[in-house]
Amino acid sequence: MTARLDIIIVNHNTSADLQACLASLHTAPPAVNHRISVVDNASADDSVAAVTARWPAVDIVTMDENVGFAAANNIGIRRTSAPLILLLNSDTMVPEAAVDRLVARLDTTGASAAGPRLVDASGRPEISFGSMLSPWAEARQLVRGRLAASRASWARRCVANLLANEREVDWVSGACLLVRRDAAVAAGLLDERYFMYEEDVDFCAAIRSQGGRVLFTPAAEVTHLRGRSFGATGRAVSPDYDRSHVRFYEKHAPRWARLLRAWLRIRGRAIP
Repeated sequence: MTARLDIIIVNHNTSADLQACLASLHTAPPAVNHRISVVDNASADDSVAAVTARWPAVDIVTMDENVGFAAANNIGIRRTSAPLILLLNSDTMVPEAAVDRLVARLDTTGASAAGPRLVDASGRPEISFGSMLSPWAEARQLVRGRLAASRASWARRCVANLLANEREVDWVSGACLLVRRDAAVAAGLLDERYFMYEEDVDFCAAIRSQGGRVLFTPAAEVTHLRGRSFGATGRAVSPDYDRSHVRFYEKHAPRWARLLRAWLRIRGRAIP
């Protein structure tokens, strides 16, 4: 039977997380006919050997070098053909029926892309959607991230209310992003100038520029173990992040890019 969904997982040196992710997909497989592909970005651990030994039905693509998150996802997209594509981080775990619920909401609403509610290993929610990047939108997202990390009951109520309802948004997290293939192709796939970070926001912007709609839905929930590599605010301060941040503003809001570059220089994080 022809697959309706291609699940694409990009991996780089996260063997244990990748095995847990694949185990979750095999323990309670989605009902929708699907295939799973792993694009391995030149891992130095046992990722490839472990997948080959334990999950022989998984299509695995091994890269000779780490080409980055966006480029690796594009390789996976181009190698597959199903009408629906699920971009899934290797550090996610997918509960029973989560993928089917996400597909159902895409079908029902006619949206071009959709993302689920994301939670960490302890069930604490992640703010996995937002408005198009601007200094004001980033400030709001920072506040929301800190509320999500707070243990205060009032903060938890605020976050619960924010995540309670399905809504059309500007972007959803690339940690778990369902997209129609025709919408992805019309958007030009992911912009490979982003090695890591901001590629999901940019991709959703490209989908919307072609008339597509992006949906956040709490009808589906996926565990994202981002706490292993991100701080409480959900932002990693790294050269990769800074470069992608600058590139995003240079592409979408050049006047803010100049201010961002100046701010990074002041902070000792100048980007060439």
